[in-house]
Amino acid sequence: ALITILTPVFMAGAIAQEAGPRTWDVLLSTPLSGGQIVLGNLFGRLFFVLSLLFCSLPLFALTQYFGGVPSGAIFAGYAISACAALFVGAVAVALATSRIAGRRAVFAFYVSVVSYVALTAAVDAGLRSGGLGASGGNGVTWMTALNPFLAMRSLLEPNGYPRAGDGVTGLAGFALGSPVTAFCLLSMLLSAFLVVTSVVTVRLGGLAGTARRTPKRAKGTGEDGIGHRAPRSVSKNPVAWREASARNSTFGKIVARWSFVAAGGLFGLVLIWLYHTQAFSGETFRLAMLATVWAETGVIVLVAINMSATAISREREDGTLDLLLTTPMTPAVYLGGKLRGLIMYILPLLLVPVATMGLAGLYVLFGGFGRADGVTVTNTGFNNTQVELPVVLPEAGLIAAVVMLPFMAFCVMVGLQWSLKSK
Repeated sequence: ALITILTPVFMAGAIAQEAGPRTWDVLLSTPLSGGQIVLGNLFGRLFFVLSLLFCSLPLFALTQYFGGVPSGAIFAGYAISACAALFVGAVAVALATSRIAGRRAVFAFYVSVVSYVALTAAVDAGLRSGGLGASGGNGVTWMTALNPFLAMRSLLEPNGYPRAGDGVTGLAGFALGSPVTAFCLLSMLLSAFLVVTSVVTVRLGGLAGTARRTPKRAKGTGEDGIGHRAPRSVSKNPVAWREASARNSTFGKIVARWSFVAAGGLFGLVLIWLYHTQAFSGETFRLAMLATVWAETGVIVLVAINMSATAISREREDGTLDLLLTTPMTPAVYLGGKLRGLIMYILPLLLVPVATMGLAGLYVLFGGFGRADGVTVTNTGFNNTQVELPVVLPEAGLIAAVVMLPFMAFCVMVGLQWSLKSK
């Protein structure tokens, strides 16, 4: 898990620092070949991640004294982590060399990695709950070879997450019978393909070209011919207003923010509709709701921490904070405005998982609007007694709102604290 978190952090710099065409102009003027530029970017940034990974080898070697963990499983686990880091790094370098992604894509890249892991794990759980896994329906699935955590689970939990037997042959036998080998091989092949593609595009100036943007003209013209814009209405706390509004300064940011809201709301309605039409059983609906809310909440937490972690350090480094400290604004007003503004910005995003739980709760509250099988599931209670419970608590949306809002505020304050102390 630590490798999955750290690798996008270190590799995101390949996108941010190499996004500007001037950086590439300097590199292309050197005797370096395309392969040297790409491989230098890739392995130079992966060096710390791989060093951190293999420095923990003595710790895992100690498990041999306690038994129960074969040495082959330890090295296979290291291979899974290294291949996952290699693939994530190759994706980042490919985005940098193609120039189709600038600085704004850094966080989208990070969120995509986390979302991919969560999505494949949720699909795997859904397939196994439907009896579509190997070895009786509860074993590895096609998702196992696509997710490093699932591949690790098949390696370390062979009884609870069994592989396919010798009777399955061909591609299915390879993916379901040897998921660790399949994951490592697929990661290396995709990484090699991305590296070759990057080498080809690095000398072509990138897929997006090197077109320069023309500066925008000022809107409106006063009597003296100088550009003029009507003043904006600012709230009582200007810091909060700036944090909430400045992050929607471009069309791309606005589209990305509201696309998440629209896609999340639509996906929640689709889940409820599938359950209403009996395409999903009660347990499958619960699992789908859990995976959806977890994934959406995880993305929002990453957004909150990413924004707050640079909210103060950026202003301190460019000198803006020094100017603010010369005004009558107190530290309480400044930090309170940062917190309030960031919460105001992520509030529409936070409404997505809350509304999803709320709609499911209303659906259960009204009895499923005449659903044939009702809206209850059978749970095993105390002393193995069977208890009928609603598939989702009717008050789930209210509880989610009460829990998530202060939790997001806590995440923002943690990010602000680090942003205040870190350089």
